[in-house]
Amino acid sequence: MHSSQVPAEPSSASGPDRGPLLFDVVIAGCGPTGAMLAAELRLHDVRVLVLEKETEPTSYVRIVALHARSLELMAMRGLLDRVLRHGRRRPAGGLFAAIDAPVPEGLDSAHAYLVGIPQPVIERLLEEHAIGLGAQVRRGCAVAGFEQDDEGVTVELAGGERLRARYLVGCDGGRSTVRKLLGVGFPGEPSRTETLMGEMEVGVPQEEIAAKVAEVSRTRRPFWLRPFGGGVYSVVVPAAGVSDRAEPPTLENFRQQLRAVAGTDFGVHSPRWLSRFGDATRLAERYRLGRVLLAGDAAHIHPPIGGQGLNLGVQDAFNLGWKLAGQVRGWAPPTLLDTYQAERHPVAADVLDNTRAQMELLSPEPGPRAVRRLLTELMGFDVVNRRLIEKITALGVRYDVGAGPDLLGRRLRDIDVKQGRLYDLLHRGRGLLLDRTERLSVGGWSDRVDHLADPCAALDVPGVLLRPDGHVAWIGDDQQDLDGHLSRWFGEPIGLSS
Repeated sequence: MHSSQVPAEPSSASGPDRGPLLFDVVIAGCGPTGAMLAAELRLHDVRVLVLEKETEPTSYVRIVALHARSLELMAMRGLLDRVLRHGRRRPAGGLFAAIDAPVPEGLDSAHAYLVGIPQPVIERLLEEHAIGLGAQVRRGCAVAGFEQDDEGVTVELAGGERLRARYLVGCDGGRSTVRKLLGVGFPGEPSRTETLMGEMEVGVPQEEIAAKVAEVSRTRRPFWLRPFGGGVYSVVVPAAGVSDRAEPPTLENFRQQLRAVAGTDFGVHSPRWLSRFGDATRLAERYRLGRVLLAGDAAHIHPPIGGQGLNLGVQDAFNLGWKLAGQVRGWAPPTLLDTYQAERHPVAADVLDNTRAQMELLSPEPGPRAVRRLLTELMGFDVVNRRLIEKITALGVRYDVGAGPDLLGRRLRDIDVKQGRLYDLLHRGRGLLLDRTERLSVGGWSDRVDHLADPCAALDVPGVLLRPDGHVAWIGDDQQDLDGHLSRWFGEPIGLSS
């Protein structure tokens, strides 16, 4: 019998000092990345424990942005309706360095918009999703140490408890304990400039705010007041002069900085949350060392300009989840897990570069201001504006899966199929063969890959093989060629040993 047909029961590790493998995967951190990864693993019956050092969920009501690609991923797992009920939709324009540019027409996505959603809400939705699929979450538990061997990882908690799992994934933020204990380098640049960011109500009319922001933004950045509705504004102002970095900022700090920059504090009051961020930019040298992996902010940090951080982490989880599950379940080809770093490390490097560029464009110095004016002019060309929007939203990501048509390695948009919408067929986190020829087959991979024969599918190619993360792994109409690619991504078929 093929190994993917045998439930991956915990087994006893060899050796006198090793306890039983109680879990397949332990995840450190129950933020959006950790929760999404847990859910993706549970779609494949992987035994998951999520450890979260905080005893209570996030309480401060910061609004985060979900971009088009992340919204597509939510649709693929049946979560989009829940997200939209709690979020506020707005056009995806003006994302790059806050340059006011419209959304290009005809973006290649059925979800070409932005959703602002309170951070505690998206964290709760994703945690509930993971728990609903069977993940265990333990709060008030921090990883204090670990040791890995050829069969698993022994994880030591802060209270002294020790757990055994096949794999450990650090999703524990920019100051990741897992990354530090693993000894993985985190090169990049320390913070040079700091900025205050918060959400609060204002006491003057919107027209007055808009006029003053337009005036100040010509010479001072980063600076903005953006309405969220209900009298609440997102406020961003330079932190220069607010000297105590160790203490969280106060409303009075915001008032002082607003008066210094704009000549008025706009009557700000009733803050929802207040924070301070720098422009530190770092990327882990490796995403995997043996049985320990990194994802989300544990693997990369950058300034929040463009709102890409949460999205990048969730997309890491989507890329990693099915690959790690295949490793645990026994069907993964030998090199599959290595493609996690090969694919996601360059994506993060590109995000770090575009945030570096955006931060330079916010500088009040004459040189960056001149470049900003030039780029603003260039963004009047659709091709430039579209390219930058696709960078921010991750719609332009193309993984290197080999030579072929431009669609190969890219995500496939949510197209019409005979059963409704394509993404509705991806809720279970399996691969999918979309076959317009009605002659192809997934054969011995049917336990991992679904097959839809639909001659009327809105595609201009005969057939595509989609990975569980929605990226195109193969295009064509030749069964023998398809079988080779099924083996490449989904291992040996049923009936053959892996």
